[in-house]
Amino acid sequence: MDTRVTRDTYNLIAWSRYNFRQRSRFQTELEQLSQHWGHGRLLNVGCAHGPDFPPFKDSFELYGVDFSAEVLKLAQKYAEKHKFKVDFQEADARQLPYENSCFDYAIAVAVYHHIEEKEGRMQALKELYRVLKPGGEAFITAWNRWQPQHWFHKKNYIHPWKSGDKKLYRFYYLFTYGELENLARKAGFEIIKSYPEARYIFPIKVFSRNICLLVRKE
Repeated sequence: MDTRVTRDTYNLIAWSRYNFRQRSRFQTELEQLSQHWGHGRLLNVGCAHGPDFPPFKDSFELYGVDFSAEVLKLAQKYAEKHKFKVDFQEADARQLPYENSCFDYAIAVAVYHHIEEKEGRMQALKELYRVLKPGGEAFITAWNRWQPQHWFHKKNYIHPWKSGDKKLYRFYYLFTYGELENLARKAGFEIIKSYPEARYIFPIKVFSRNICLLVRKE
């Protein structure tokens, strides 16, 4: 499946997702990071309609990129509704429109698993590395290959979204913890922490719904 198909799907379902989610799935993690990071220039890669911004809105200079033009229109609406400012740009995670070493921090929530090619996923992480300042940190999430609902799916997974009488499709690459960690290391990052989402309550992290990585540019 071409990236454009996933992008076109997000253009079509933008309003549904906006109405469905006004709060981040990772609210706890992002609030903790906001307190830990304190302040600075923050990039949200694959920012969607903006639900991951609020924990950072008071102390950070905010930037957001997404490949969906319709989603970005709603991100501006979301920012105005919640009274914060963001510099938005339409862009692909594999080619970020920023200079080298210009962000203190970054978040990339549920982004890299939408990139079909292995080389593209690596390129996107290298781009993240490039735009961070030395010592800068990033929070990355992806769906986990070994969450129970994916046990019988292939790693290249086409996920359906029902919209009225239509069925739309999004591509997912289902990472394991080890794969995502190794990819981040190959892109140049130091792994600070690899962990499940806060809502996951079981003792074995390998079966969590999401993989969370906190990484640093060495």
